[in-house]
Parts: sequence; structure tokens; C-alpha cells
Amino acid sequence: MQVALARCFSLANATGVCSVAPDMKFPLIVPLLFLLAGPAAAAPLQPALSGLAFLVGNWSGGHGKVADTGGTSTGWSAFTAEANGGVLLRRDHTDLSNAAGAPVGGFDQIMMIYPEGRQIHAEYADGRHLIHYVSAVVDAGRAVTFTSAAQPGAPVFTLNYTLTGAKTLAVSFAMATPGGGAPRPIATGTMTRRP
Repeated sequence: MQVALARCFSLANATGVCSVAPDMKFPLIVPLLFLLAGPAAAAPLQPALSGLAFLVGNWSGGHGKVADTGGTSTGWSAFTAEANGGVLLRRDHTDLSNAAGAPVGGFDQIMMIYPEGRQIHAEYADGRHLIHYVSAVVDAGRAVTFTSAAQPGAPVFTLNYTLTGAKTLAVSFAMATPGGGAPRPIATGTMTRRP
């Protein structure tokens, strides 16, 4: 029967009709059942990440400010619970414009947020940069600030998300120069929750 079902699914992909026996044909109803069932519910976040549940969902970015260039950024972010709720995964796309408003490029990025021991960590990558956030200060249900490790000769990065309304999220990314000093903003903006 398993071979017949495998053959059935293989044939159905090409024809929409599944044949288990040479004289028995029936319409493939499995896709219809999946459509009727609706999307699978995402796994809830595990307790160590539950304070970050306010991030889960799809967000649109307005015109953020890019401090170094005077330009702006727009884009989207999606936060999803992954690995049975043990990881919060952020996927983004950002488009950049110069100070005159002309497009100057864009990039995709991901960030994996996870508990390790008694601390929240995160790993960020955009294809050119990697940032290892070694700590997070969480105001459960409202805000989180990630901080990278202080290493000789390397800047320290901070990334903050603060829920400022039921559907509004403020974002701030800052960098402190090697050897100390106050963090200076690199990019700030606001995102709106999408349905």
C-alpha cells in the first residue's frame, strides 16, 4: 500500500488524478484536506524565550534613518518560532536609499535568537557581517536589548526592540567604538505589525 500511495502522490503531481489500481481512478483529495485544515499552528516559544513572544509575527518597516549616510531604510521583518519553540528566527529584507531618496541597494539578513544556560544569545548574519550577541536584557512582553561581546579592538553592538503600541515596534541599532565610549546610533526606525 505504501508503494501504491507513493506512486499515487507522484502521479497526482503530474496529472491531478491518482491511480492505485489500473481500473480505479479518483480525484486527489489530500491537497483539499490540507486547505480545509488551514495553516499549522506555530509551536509556542519555550519558557526561556517566552518574554520575547511580542516579536513573533510579520512587520513592515517605515522610513528608518541611517546615521552614517543620512539616507533611509525600508523593508520587512518576520519573527517565527522554530525548532519546537526553542529558537526565535528573524528574517529581514532591507532596501536602502541615499540622502536624496535614490535607491542605493539592499540586503537580506537573519538572526537566530536562543537560550544558552541562563542567558539569551543571538547570531546575526547578512552575508557580509556576523554579530554574536552574548547577552540580552528582556523586559518581558515589551522590550529586549541584545549586546555583543566586548573584545579587544572590536566595536560593541547593541540592538533594541521596544513595543511602543499594540502594533508598533521601535528598533535601534548602535555601536560603541573599540575601547569603550557611549554607543552611537547607526540606524533607528519603527516597524508596524502586518496581518
